[in-house]
Amino acid sequence: MKIASYKIGDEVDYGIVLDGKLVRRVATSIKLPDDITDFIAERAFMEVLRKDLQRFQRYAEPLDKFHLLPPILKPGKIICLGLNYIDHAEEQGVKPPAEPIIFFKPRTSLTGPYDDIVYPKIVKQLDYEGELVIIIGKRGKNIREEDAMEYVFGYTIMNDVSARDIQFGDKQWTRGKSFDTFAPCGPWIVTKDEIPDPHRLKIFTKVNNELRQNSSTNNMVFKIPRIVSSMSMVMTLEPGDMISTGTPAGVGYFMKPEPKLLSVGDVVEVSIENIGTIRNRVVAEV
Repeated sequence: MKIASYKIGDEVDYGIVLDGKLVRRVATSIKLPDDITDFIAERAFMEVLRKDLQRFQRYAEPLDKFHLLPPILKPGKIICLGLNYIDHAEEQGVKPPAEPIIFFKPRTSLTGPYDDIVYPKIVKQLDYEGELVIIIGKRGKNIREEDAMEYVFGYTIMNDVSARDIQFGDKQWTRGKSFDTFAPCGPWIVTKDEIPDPHRLKIFTKVNNELRQNSSTNNMVFKIPRIVSSMSMVMTLEPGDMISTGTPAGVGYFMKPEPKLLSVGDVVEVSIENIGTIRNRVVAEV
């Protein structure tokens, strides 16, 4: 099942994506929670919907009628992993970490799957990072690896946009990755039952249709059960929390023979197999 958040006129809500069309929450005739996070937390709603999906086809509307938003507008946490792909560590000439390295993005960095990325005036080196995102579906603390997948609701895509001059100048990552619009996300959440093996998904990033990142989630240093378990040892995970699992090789900053960083007017596309594509244009801050 695919779940998307949208805006149409003054209406902001979520719905189910079926065969390239969208069924609004209020059109399902099932009393679903107003907030998508509550929907994620109560799995019984999803089971009821599954039984009647075909019946809802008649309420489906063209997807391009809606402005898609980040699937979760107000996540409790956006946790991000650094250096979690073997090929990305290799392109930097560093060893993969022994333990997951994390930082946070604020929810104000979120923007829609087709919205603009704003190039801030104070930034000199703007870069992209295509990433698979885990959506947490159940509250948990000190989760065992063998139980971790029970806490996963589904997956989406994020571009972990990064101001490299600030990131490397600060010698820590949060400020350089926290600007507004630095987390394009979506286009929807794909529930985990539709992705039997999230560690064998192709992941691509293109800039102006030039292929930059071409890898697989199989290259992750830490797989999803380890990630979820490790994060839960530190903090309580809650429904709607997002964990962005790191980026593969091919980011602009480490391109050879010279960096290929983003400029105003560039269009960045991140695609992950069985999930979809997000597409964002870089615009100047006004």
